[in-house]
Amino acid sequence: MYKFLIADDHPLFREALKGSLSSCYDSVSFFESDSLDTTIEVLRKGRKIDLIILDLNMPGCDNFYGLLRVKQSYPDIPVVVLSASDSTETIAQVMEFGANAFIPKTTPTSDIKKAIDTVLAGSKWLPSNIEEALVHVDSEAKSIANRLRELTPKQFKVLKLVKDGMMNKQIADALNVTEATVKAHIGVIFKKLDVKTRTQIVLAVEKLKLD
Repeated sequence: MYKFLIADDHPLFREALKGSLSSCYDSVSFFESDSLDTTIEVLRKGRKIDLIILDLNMPGCDNFYGLLRVKQSYPDIPVVVLSASDSTETIAQVMEFGANAFIPKTTPTSDIKKAIDTVLAGSKWLPSNIEEALVHVDSEAKSIANRLRELTPKQFKVLKLVKDGMMNKQIADALNVTEATVKAHIGVIFKKLDVKTRTQIVLAVEKLKLD
């Protein structure tokens, strides 16, 4: 029996996808999550998930961060990104950052099954004719992504608030932690991203469009 984790914050979409895939497979069971935190929670329980179907824009995911975190922690579980954000730049980054397939949300069920079957067989899948159109992901973006995936969720929250222009005291108040804790997180962020200023943090976040 296959075990699929559907990670999407829209309950109606999860139900529709479960219904569609149930008709495609004789033996399949589903787990569900609606944020990056609940996705990680399901995976931590050791359910022996065969495939993760991941939306880029769930709470906590911030486009690519969710994908980066999942692949960092669970590199052996294939991830299919199913998203409405289907620009060639987005698809190129998704594949470069570890996804095994990219499926636009407008894709027919028959093609979704083809994509899943391809990934379960150990290969990658993209919509027809998209490979030629993919833009190159520059080396700086790849380098930033590789460093970003090492941040913990708490560190990533601090990074996002720094990007939003908040000072340490404001971040401490927003996260209900001490200012010393915020300073410690920022120190780790500087080290992991190999930056020295808040401005460089902002530029790194904007490079990957983590909003």
